[in-house]
Parts: sequence; structure tokens; C-alpha cells
Amino acid sequence: MARYELTTSLWLPQPRADVFAFFGDARNLEAITPPWLHFRILTPVPVDMRPGALIDYRLRLRGVPLGWRTEIARWEPPDVFVDRQLRGPYTLWVHTHSFADEGSGTRVNDRVVYDVAGGALLHRWLVGPDLRRIFTFRAEALLRHFGVQASEAPEVRVGPLARA
Repeated sequence: MARYELTTSLWLPQPRADVFAFFGDARNLEAITPPWLHFRILTPVPVDMRPGALIDYRLRLRGVPLGWRTEIARWEPPDVFVDRQLRGPYTLWVHTHSFADEGSGTRVNDRVVYDVAGGALLHRWLVGPDLRRIFTFRAEALLRHFGVQASEAPEVRVGPLARA
């Protein structure tokens, strides 16, 4: 099974602590997830974000209802946190969110390492384009939330994970 990587990078004109706090509130996930996914958090909020915290979601992907459970594997405010899928549509999903001071704002970087069942063709024609569309929506929602007028669509890279 192939392993894939998704990366995004986005600059937001707010202090790192404020940007991290937005991401640290699980309730904000619904606001930055495309409506066509019908995403809902099932875990009672607010979620006590810390290593080992579990968050359950429900969503519909291409009309198919899915349950998803993630664990916060790493929690280091205001620099980084990592969530990993314990149950859901991927055979592997590890999402690293990192935050760095840049100029008068914050650089937000995402790196997702994931595997999908179904092979390279499924990834090429469905999973890869879906993830690019989802993370583009997410970036545009973040820009709107933080008051940034984007002149172009944010770049979302999806492809095979480079072997070390």
C-alpha cells in the first residue's frame, strides 16, 4: 500500500497564540470543514485538548456516512499539535499542525501522512482530488475567519510520500 502526503501553508495576520487557540477549540472544526461533508462533532464540547484526548466525528463522504475517531497524539501550545485517526476512512492518518511567528502574523503549516485502501487509482481519481478540495475550502475559510482577502487559491499539495 502506498503512503501519501498532503501539505499546506497559510499566513494569517494574527498572533500565534490566537491562531493556535482557534485551532485548539474543536468546535471550530465544523466552520472550516466543507458543508458537503455534513461534518459533526459527536464528542461533548468543549474538548479538553491534551495528549490522549479522543474526538469522535460523523461525516458523509460522497454520500456514505462515516464515523471518525481521532486522538491528540501531541499537544504543545502554541507551536504544534498532532492528531491521528484511530478509526475512520483511512488506513493511516497523521495530521501535524504547526504554527510559527512570521512577520506580523502566523504561518500555519499542515502535513498529513496517510494511506488509503483501494490503491493508486482510487487515490488519483477520488481521494487525492477530494482532499485537495477539502483543504482548499479549509484554507479559504481560515482566511475569511481571520479577515484576509485572498488574491488566489491557497496551494494544497497532495502526492506520494517521498521515501527517506
